[in-house]
Amino acid sequence: MKIYKFLSLFLIVINLITISSCSNNDDDEIQNTEPGNLQLKFENGFNNLGNIVLNQTTQTSSNGQKHQFSTLKYVISNISLIDENGNEFKYNYNNPDKGAFVINQAEAKGGIVYANLTEIPKGNYKKIKLGLGISPTAYLIGQDGQGIFWDKAKQEGMAWSWSAGYIFAKLEGKYGTSSADTEFMNHTGNMGDTTVNGTADLYREVVLDLPTTARVSKEITPSIHILADFNQYLSGQTALTMTQANQMAMGSSPHLVSVSNNLIQMFKVDHVHND
Repeated sequence: MKIYKFLSLFLIVINLITISSCSNNDDDEIQNTEPGNLQLKFENGFNNLGNIVLNQTTQTSSNGQKHQFSTLKYVISNISLIDENGNEFKYNYNNPDKGAFVINQAEAKGGIVYANLTEIPKGNYKKIKLGLGISPTAYLIGQDGQGIFWDKAKQEGMAWSWSAGYIFAKLEGKYGTSSADTEFMNHTGNMGDTTVNGTADLYREVVLDLPTTARVSKEITPSIHILADFNQYLSGQTALTMTQANQMAMGSSPHLVSVSNNLIQMFKVDHVHND
């Protein structure tokens, strides 16, 4: 009888431990599904050698022109993450207030400009999609629907009037043959409603492979290090020459269409840290 009572008590204790263990595992499972954060690190350079120094770093284009930047800014928006199963998470898509960033080389720390993303679903991400500029869809939401980013863009000098719209990339500096001594200013951007105005749409998107899986979780905040090779500006898929006709260009002229097509090719993921 005593043995029977002992075995019964032993089995009760085992069951309680098992139930507690299962309960804890369930709690861990729930906790592990919580979203995490992600950091993007943009390093602007020439020929994949980073850290452009404004008013100093000089590059020679494929057409033999020297050029350097005094201002280097661009807008990144419509970021998407694509996981190992091909599922796409769109980060505040077409919502500039929450999903657009101004990448300003003047604000680089150690050659890096940071963009921090929050509330990313837990997952193993293999690709990232970036938009260069603000999409026509986002612009047509109207000024009231993106007032926070619009104010930021104006403060950063990345906007014209509302009817003219955003500046997507602002590149200023000097160029020349033997030395960079002639000023240039190229500001790309859609001129308001491109359909109504019959102007070129300069918004561009690119999908980049991640060399290492970005493992987002509550405990892990990956950082994706993106190189932006500004050699593409004048030496990309269309080799460009700066002239008096295009050295002071703003909007969506044919020259700036070529600039936009070149710039979207400049991005490459160098590495991923899962820390």
